[in-house]
Amino acid sequence: MKTLSHTPNLDRRQFIKSVAFGTLALPFLFSNASCSRDENGGKKTSNTPLRMQSPWINDAEFIGYFIAMEKGFYKEASIDFEYLPGGPEIVADSVLLAKRSEIALTTPDVTINAIVKQNAPFKIIGAQYQKNPLGVVSLKENGINTPQDLIGKTLAVPPANHLTVKAFLKINEIPLEKVRVVPYQYDPTPLLNGEVDATLDFVTNVPYTIQERGGNPSSFLLYDFGFRIFNDTVVVRDEMLKEHRDLLTAWLLASRRGWEENFKDPGAYPPLFKDSYFSGTGRSIANEIFFNKAQRPLMENPKGIYAMSEEAIEANIQSLAAVGINATRNMFVNDLL
Repeated sequence: MKTLSHTPNLDRRQFIKSVAFGTLALPFLFSNASCSRDENGGKKTSNTPLRMQSPWINDAEFIGYFIAMEKGFYKEASIDFEYLPGGPEIVADSVLLAKRSEIALTTPDVTINAIVKQNAPFKIIGAQYQKNPLGVVSLKENGINTPQDLIGKTLAVPPANHLTVKAFLKINEIPLEKVRVVPYQYDPTPLLNGEVDATLDFVTNVPYTIQERGGNPSSFLLYDFGFRIFNDTVVVRDEMLKEHRDLLTAWLLASRRGWEENFKDPGAYPPLFKDSYFSGTGRSIANEIFFNKAQRPLMENPKGIYAMSEEAIEANIQSLAAVGINATRNMFVNDLL
């Protein structure tokens, strides 16, 4: 969910556009032993087993879960938790639909599109990010600080986010033809070389990557200019919600404890996970610390992490409508916390 600062060919957002919920023969790769283990090192317990499919490889975006495992918060909640790392071969919604996990972290546009078009039996029970980290990333010298500044400019956009850009421009009353949209491969090099004026990417870590490479980055969130959707929504199957509400509440609260512990000092835990959860990502721990600090204001909620207010749910529904995705209120369940 980030830049190519770790590996040039790993970004799940390239794969969202090709999700086929009617086809379950996917390469479910859960072989990362350092991360797919449970908090008890793989030992069986009498606690209730619960698996969560992550949408991407391990980085600061998921550090709250790692902390909750290491601190024993899930065990205290009588949960035998197994964290399943993601990657480009894995679409979390499909893993959930195939019953290879009980929980999945997803993007609401993909999940709700699956509910509407494929009758996927899903419910959104929480939102890790109240504000989606997706934004316009540029260089300060380019002077792109608002949507209107994109008029007459070249914007590099990942294939999976074309509908998002159309909705964003529509919300801001900017004709699509006024912005030159070109393909983006999650590499800031064209931006640094002046080949494009801006890119669409995550503001939580791409600016740091640009800075590491000698650039002077600027960015703004799509959320702050009207495209108000969650990210890393917590999704379960209808049957799970019906039969195990208390278990899901316990999991949400244990996970929240992990995030609360993390945000006591966002610089404390990334170095501790350098040789375990963050091993092999190709990114510096300094980048992970930047990421961890940058994501905090996007996750915080007066009622606690994962809470979804009625206003925020309605904002998601309205924003998704601009992309042609017809979300309804009953797709969101906000009474578990």
